[in-house]
Amino acid sequence: MINIGLLGCGRIGAVHARSIFGIDDARVSVVADAFAEPAEALAAKTGAQVLGAEELIASDDVDAVVIGTPTDTHYDLIHTAAKAGKAIFCEKPVDMSADRIRDCIKVVEEAGVSFLTAFNRRFDPNFAHLQAQLANGAIGDVELVTIQSRDPSPPPIGYVKTSGGLFRDMMIHDLDMARFLLGEEVVSVYAKGSSLVDPEIGKAGDVDTAAVILTTASGKICQISNSRRATYGYDQRIEVHGAKGMLRAENQLENTVEQADDTGYRKAPAQHFFLERYEAAYRAEMLHFIDAVSGKVTMSPTIHDGLQAQILADAAAQSNEDGQPVLL
Repeated sequence: MINIGLLGCGRIGAVHARSIFGIDDARVSVVADAFAEPAEALAAKTGAQVLGAEELIASDDVDAVVIGTPTDTHYDLIHTAAKAGKAIFCEKPVDMSADRIRDCIKVVEEAGVSFLTAFNRRFDPNFAHLQAQLANGAIGDVELVTIQSRDPSPPPIGYVKTSGGLFRDMMIHDLDMARFLLGEEVVSVYAKGSSLVDPEIGKAGDVDTAAVILTTASGKICQISNSRRATYGYDQRIEVHGAKGMLRAENQLENTVEQADDTGYRKAPAQHFFLERYEAAYRAEMLHFIDAVSGKVTMSPTIHDGLQAQILADAAAQSNEDGQPVLL
């Protein structure tokens, strides 16, 4: 039995608690949160003990920690957990600073603890199947990857101001997915962003509409488009074109019923929010973490993947600001 200490009992903490509940050889043993009410509520649902963050990490009843707290707390929690010998599951981004992530890598490697950066989209059943098909040579050498990610509506402006910006907050998932699918590291990043959805986002110094072109040393290209608005639901699509064909993963719809009449064909809208769209991915991600801690599989994505995604996000933000490609 793997005993999990859950740091952060908000929305994402509750998602991870539900995932752990469905795994036979794991349980939430201790929870901690900056606010008493969500901690007590989640403890009541899981049967866990409530402790402070440092007490949780030091507890003998904790084998691994799940860090679902605000990004600016990750650095200290990672250092404390690594030095305590706990396996670490950390939400993205690991930190807003690539140099601080490098500091975290050092302490994690010195402690010899397992670390998973929670890029849950790698564990989406359809995306994972697509990547497996690529690895099996189904369409030959990859030539062009297209990733589309559009939120149904923008987040609150208070969130935008502390998020690190669209490239580091939203697109970082797609940047990691690009690395997952290209099979090569990116050497050039060119980005363009605009504020078209909500003028307040622009006033806050961020963008809500963006496109990025990534290029690898061999010339493979990835196009990523992001928007904070999609009137038809949570838009999450991937297409990979290769020498022998094409692989595509479409949106998940609210249902599979299609209506046809004299006005044409109509389908249901895409699922509306990331919690529903990636429910299966969150479960698979946590199961992978537990299996890796148990020694059954190799942990991936690691803290190094977290660093590489942050480097790409920083490069995209810089390119958008300077109007020039950034070479890595």
